[in-house]
Amino acid sequence: MDQNNLPEAINNFIKYTNDGDSEKFISIFSKDATLNDWGNIYHQPKEIAIWNKTDNIGKKSHFELVDAKETGIDTWVINLKVSGNGFNGTSPFEIVLEKDLIKSLQILPD
Repeated sequence: MDQNNLPEAINNFIKYTNDGDSEKFISIFSKDATLNDWGNIYHQPKEIAIWNKTDNIGKKSHFELVDAKETGIDTWVINLKVSGNGFNGTSPFEIVLEKDLIKSLQILPD
């Protein structure tokens, strides 16, 4: 899958995770963003930073884009192959964008 066709915020979600750059990772979320990881909901960048530490960059996650589809206005579902010291496998992520930032991210059941 060619990442060049994806919005910048989604590309950066993948890039900053793979680079292990927590500061830049948090900066791609809007001030009122939510992240839903199988029912565990994190509100605003402050809480998303906790998830990032416990479940993402803190677990040395690495994302490989499998495919992506725009499912609505500013809404995408991307499938990522995830590896690292936490979850390993392929999982769909629904991402809603707002003004080049992530407003909502939900990890979906596959």
